[in-house]
Formats: sequence, structure tokens, C-alpha cells
Amino acid sequence: MKRVSFAEFGGPEVLQLLDAEEPHAGPGRIRIAVRAAGVNPVDWRVREGQVLGAHPVELPAGVGLDAAGVVDEVGEGVEGVEIGDPVFGEGSCTYAEFAVLSAWAAMPGGLTFEEAAGYPSVVETALRIIREVGVGPGQTLLVSGASGGVGSAVVQIARDRGITVIGTGGAANQDYLRGLGALATTYGEGWVERVRRLGPVHAALDVAGSGVIRELVDLTGDPHKVISIADLAAPELGVRFSGVAGSVPDALAEAAGLIARGKLHIPVERAYPLADAAAAHVDSQAGHTRGRRVLVV
Repeated sequence: MKRVSFAEFGGPEVLQLLDAEEPHAGPGRIRIAVRAAGVNPVDWRVREGQVLGAHPVELPAGVGLDAAGVVDEVGEGVEGVEIGDPVFGEGSCTYAEFAVLSAWAAMPGGLTFEEAAGYPSVVETALRIIREVGVGPGQTLLVSGASGGVGSAVVQIARDRGITVIGTGGAANQDYLRGLGALATTYGEGWVERVRRLGPVHAALDVAGSGVIRELVDLTGDPHKVISIADLAAPELGVRFSGVAGSVPDALAEAAGLIARGKLHIPVERAYPLADAAAAHVDSQAGHTRGRRVLVV
């Protein structure tokens, strides 16, 4: 089979599409014929060699956590899924023709494989950081960098829970953010005052890593009311960096329910062939994403 991997840490150019041995489903796992794989910022952070405790790497390494596809192996002890079932979920080395998943759910009706591949890690992260930051109905949550995958999920999930959301994004994404239900404003010079004019902020999430931790602490008045998933230096300012996943099966179940109720939709901004994984990483690192980027197998 073909798999994207890297033998050394570095830029996108270290990614190679190579022949590899097929993985197999061990106990409690399933294998899928991958139809699409989600591209997440954690993928290029791992490729660069950033120290992420939840994702230890032994070289050479494959890439990717999220995927959607068709079950073709079922491991010992697995129930409720059969060969031929379309599923989406999280595993390892998903930039490949076949991948083993450790968490999965039936693919929600009406989604394409490309759309479904964009949800697993994104929704788990969104649910986790909303919980960790401790924001509730009637309060206001500020999301810095709200138009990407995680930001899009946070806005919609928070709004469904009765939380007001202020979302910052590029000028081209203002209408998109308003369509998700956020009070939208641009980042850049003067953004803090623009946020203040929209109302008091009870909690804030940094999902873009654009160097705004100090401002988020200032806006909330409390570093414990700020969570970052993108700035490894956040703890230096007393802000928690959240990088360890919670229950992915629970997140997938909640995602399926939200999708079925029409409360969650994350568009695919661009789909790339597997051979163009490096280009997908370049674009992901550049930011300004509206929704998700995925690889099509």
C-alpha cells in the first residue's frame, strides 16, 4: 500500500509517499480502507518535531490521526461494526490507503467521506476545551482564530449550549463566522478594543497560536479562564495548554448527534490527493482556513 511518512523532522519537504506494509487490526481495533484523511495542525507540529507529550514519535513515522473509510478488518473483541461499514474516526498513520482506528463511529448519513474525515479530532478538541475553560449558558466565549476546523466546531457547539461567541478571523471570513452564529470581528491592529465593544468576555480560547495570550488574559481578567491548543508558550503566562485528548468515542457520538440535528457543519475548504500531503501542510500552516482540509485517497 501507499503511505505518507517522514524519516526526519523538518518542513513539508520531508513528507514522502512510499510503499509500506499494510497495518492490521489488533484486539479492540478496526482497519479501514481509507477514503479520506483529515489534515490537522497537530500533524505538521509532529512533523516539525515539536514536543507534544500526547504524540511521541519514533522515526520513520507515518502521519495523520483522522480518517473516514470502509471497514475491511475487525479486531478481536470488537462488536457493533462489520466489514463493509462506512465509518469515521481516529487512529494513527491515516495518510495512507489503509489505516487502523482506535476509535470510530458509523458515518453520519448525508456526509461524504471527505466531509466525515474532517470531524473526529476537531470535535473532540472543541468539546474538550469548551469543558476545560468552564464557560456556560448565558456567558460569552472569545475564540481567537475561529474560522478553522476547531474554531468552527467550537462556535457551533457553544451556540447550541446557549453560550454567546465572539470570533476573530480574517476579513474574508467575517460573513462565514456570522453564519455560524458568532459575533465576528477581525484580528490585527485594534482587535482588543473591537472585542471589548462587543461585550464582556468570560472565557477565551486560543486555537490559532497567533501570539495573543497576553491579550486574552487581559480580556478575561484571569489566566485560568483562557485555554490554548496552539501556543506552547502559553503556560509561561499561567495559561493552560490543552493537548491530551479525552474520550474520542464519546466525542464522535456527540458529533453524530449534532450533525443529525443540523447543529454542526464543518465545510471542506480544499481536498488534496494523497501525493500532495506536503502542499496540504503548507496551506494548513499558512492559516486563514475556512473549515477543514482533507486528503483524498
